[in-house]
Amino acid sequence: MALRITTLVGVLALLLAVPAATLAQETEATADHQEAIGEAKTAARAWLALLDAQDYTATWDQAGELLKGAVELRLWQRRMSVTLGPLGPVASRAVRSSGYSTTLPNAPDGEYVVLEYDTSFESQQTAFEEIVLKREADGMWRVSGYRIK
Repeated sequence: MALRITTLVGVLALLLAVPAATLAQETEATADHQEAIGEAKTAARAWLALLDAQDYTATWDQAGELLKGAVELRLWQRRMSVTLGPLGPVASRAVRSSGYSTTLPNAPDGEYVVLEYDTSFESQQTAFEEIVLKREADGMWRVSGYRIK
């Protein structure tokens, strides 16, 4: 029986309560939005590689200010270890959808990309991951929220 885990981390309660209609879907996005989504996907892949390597300190270090402001490093490490540890290694991960928005509920205005993944782990064949990335003041895309269920 697959282990069912739902975890809300960082500011996801705020950032991921986004109706799908709020986000410009990749197929409808402008060229600028498509470029932003592509940049955010690249940043997400690098961040997820750290997560998959169980380097939770590095994931927090490389996260955006919203996530860092919402959860302290030690709590982040504990949540990720308890949530992801039992699942085992990632067997596969594929982008399900992506969207761009300049506003999200209960979050400051800015540039956001929300990525949804269909993910399979060694101990849980079917999982769903959501990552919110925000373009920070330095122009870099950083993870502001992460959820797995």
